[in-house]
Amino acid sequence: MCGIVGYVGPRIATPMLIEGLKRMEYRGYDSAGVALLGDDGVDLRRAKGKIAALESTVATRPIEGTTGIGHTRWATHGAPSEKNAHPQRDCTGTIAVVHNGIIENYTVLRKRLIEAGHVFKSDTDTEVLAHLIEAAFKGNLEEAVTEALNLVEGTYGIAVISSQDPDKIVAARKGSPLLIGLGDGENYVASDVAAILQHTRQVVYLDDGEMAVLTPTTYRVFDLEANDVPKNVNRIDWDLEQIEKGGFEHFMLKEIFEQPQTIENTMRGRLVTEEGFSKLGGLNLTKQEMLDLEHIIITACGTSWHSALIGKLMIEDLARIRVDVEYASEFRYRNPIVDDKSLCVVISQSGETADTLAAMREAKRRGAKTLGLVNVVGSTIAREDDGGIYLHAGPEIGVASTKAFTSQVIALTLLTLKLARLRALSVEKGRAIAQAMEALPAQVQQILENAAAVEAIADRFRDATNFLYLGRGYNFPVALEGALKLKEISYIHAEGYPAAEMKHGPIALIDENMPVVFIAPHDSVFEKVVSNISEVKARGGRVIVITSREEPSLAGKIDFEIRIPETIDMLYPVLAVVPLQLLAYYIAAKRGLNVDQPRNLAKSVTVE
Repeated sequence: MCGIVGYVGPRIATPMLIEGLKRMEYRGYDSAGVALLGDDGVDLRRAKGKIAALESTVATRPIEGTTGIGHTRWATHGAPSEKNAHPQRDCTGTIAVVHNGIIENYTVLRKRLIEAGHVFKSDTDTEVLAHLIEAAFKGNLEEAVTEALNLVEGTYGIAVISSQDPDKIVAARKGSPLLIGLGDGENYVASDVAAILQHTRQVVYLDDGEMAVLTPTTYRVFDLEANDVPKNVNRIDWDLEQIEKGGFEHFMLKEIFEQPQTIENTMRGRLVTEEGFSKLGGLNLTKQEMLDLEHIIITACGTSWHSALIGKLMIEDLARIRVDVEYASEFRYRNPIVDDKSLCVVISQSGETADTLAAMREAKRRGAKTLGLVNVVGSTIAREDDGGIYLHAGPEIGVASTKAFTSQVIALTLLTLKLARLRALSVEKGRAIAQAMEALPAQVQQILENAAAVEAIADRFRDATNFLYLGRGYNFPVALEGALKLKEISYIHAEGYPAAEMKHGPIALIDENMPVVFIAPHDSVFEKVVSNISEVKARGGRVIVITSREEPSLAGKIDFEIRIPETIDMLYPVLAVVPLQLLAYYIAAKRGLNVDQPRNLAKSVTVE
C-alpha cells in the first residue's frame, strides 16, 4: 500500500511523476505529493485526497525540476491531511523522503531528534527518516541514508533526494516493494512497474536490505555495508493497454469481464487433457517429493484465503493429502506444526502481501518447502519461494480482487490434478476434470452475457443494509468471497456462512428485509441446500439463488434466480463467483461509490 515513483534525467519530471502516481492510485489514495530539486532546496507540492487534488495544486502553483519523487498515501501514522502527505522534509528543506511501510521505533527516534533540536511538522513516522538523514548528512546522500537506516526498526521502501547532493535518487527497501526502471540517459524508481511502464520495460528489483543510487546515466545496488550487489535486469512483457480501462466504467468491471481470457491464460500450456494431467515446471519438486507429501499448509489473506479453502477441499478429496489453511497474519504468531516434510503454499496476488511473505519465511525457517501462487512476476514472494505457479492474469488494478481469485482457483486445480494423478487419480477421472476445465472460459463468458439480469437484481437491493451468503461444500468459500466483495465496495454489512450453520445463530436475523444469497448449483449437496432455502423462505427472507438448471424443487421458494452453466462439483466456484462479483459491483455503482478505490482499503497490503 502507498505508491512511490521517482525520476532523474534531463526532462521536467513533474508530468511523469503525476502520471506515475495516477497509475498507482489503487495502492493508496488519501493524499499525494511530489518533491523536486530546485535552485534553493527541495520544492514541495502536496494535497489531501486523490491525485486530482494534487494536479489542481500543481496547476495553481507550478513546480519544475529534472530530479523528483512522488507518493500516493494510504495512511498509517497520522490522519489523511496535507501536512501528513508525503514527501516529508527535514528542518533545512533540502532533503525529501517518500516512504512505504512502518518505522516501529519512530516514537523513540522522534523523541531523541526533538531533544537534539529538530522540529517536526507532521504526525507521520516517515518524517523521522528525513531528520535522521539530515543529522547524518556530510555531503554524500547515500552514506547519510545508510547511517539513518541502521537506526531504524520496521519496514520501508524509500526514495530520497537532496539539493545538497543533486541529480541523484537514493532508494532502499526492507519489506516493501521497490524497483528501478532503466532508461536512455534517465532512470526511475517505483514501487510498482505500472508507474513507469510508459517509459521503460527494463527493470531491476531490489531485495530486502538493498539500496540503490540512481543518476541520469548510472545505477548502483549495494547493501547496508556498502557491498555491491549484482542484479539481473528483467524485461516487462505486458502492455500499457492492460492497465487502462478499455472503455469500461471501472477497472473492476473490466477485470470481471476479462475472466474468460485470464482463466484460459492460467491454464495455457499446463493442461494435458488426454492424459488428465498438468505440467507445472516451476514447482521445483521431484516426483518422489510429491509422492512423499503428507501435509500441506496453505497460507493467505482475504480473497486469497478463500481460494485456499477451495484448494484444501480439492487436494484432500482427490490427492488424499492433509491440508491446513491458515490466515497468514496468525500463522507466524503461534507455534505451528511445520517441518521439512511439510509443503507451504502461499497465495498472494501481488506477491508482496506482508503477512503472507512473513508466513512463508517462517515456514522456510522451520524447514518446509515453499510454493508461491502469485500474479506479479518478479515480486518478493516469487523471488524467495522454492517454486511457484504464476497466475498470468495480467495486472489487477481494482482494489477488490476478481480475476485473480478465479485464476488462483484454476492454479490450485492444476496443482491438485498433478498431485492426484501422481498418487491415486485415474486417467479417466483426470481427463474428465481437464475437459471440464477447458470448458470454463466459454461458460464464464456465457454468465457475463447475462450481466444485465444481475444488474436488475442489484437495482432491487441497492438500499439493503445487510446481506447473508450461504453455500455448502465447495461453495461455502464462494459464499465468503461473495460477502467480502459486497462489504468491500458497497459498505453493506454482509456475512458468509455454511448453509447448515444458519440454524446455529444467523437464522435469528432473517426477516422480510434480509436478502439471502444461496449458492446452490446441482452438485452433491444440492438437496441439502434446498432444505436450507425452505427454512429461509418460511421466515420471510428474500431469496436469491445461483443455480445451474431448471429445478422443480425450487418452485415457490425463491424470489430471484441467477443461472450458471453446469460443471463438475470442484469447478462450480469458478462459475458461481462471477455473478456474485457482478452483484457487488452493480450494487456499489448504483450507490454512487468509488468501486475501484473503496474507502480504507489499498491493493497491496505491505504492512501488518
